[in-house]
Amino acid sequence: MQRYLISFDDGTMIIPEGEFEAVSDAARAVVREAKAAGVWIFGGGILHQRASVVGTDGRVAEGPDPQQKTALGGFSILEVPDRDAAHHWAAKIAAACRCPQEVREIAYDPES
Repeated sequence: MQRYLISFDDGTMIIPEGEFEAVSDAARAVVREAKAAGVWIFGGGILHQRASVVGTDGRVAEGPDPQQKTALGGFSILEVPDRDAAHHWAAKIAAACRCPQEVREIAYDPES
């Protein structure tokens, strides 16, 4: 089994006024389905905020302003047999969230 990061940029999820609850319900339904299938690891939406960047010396600096740059809007981590299966779940998430999803394989680490 391989793990995949399925994510979207915060500017791509544009929900018309009055439809946020329906989108939330649809997204939660996909999460429940993924959990029932045994492929869900973790996921969630990212609050629209400036990120903190922690350097190698431990200093904390303000990250990029989300108004000025594309920022991560949300993500899911799934464990599936292959890339085709990741695409299958990404399509379900895209339909529920009404925005395209990016799929990336996570490098295998026996310690994780």
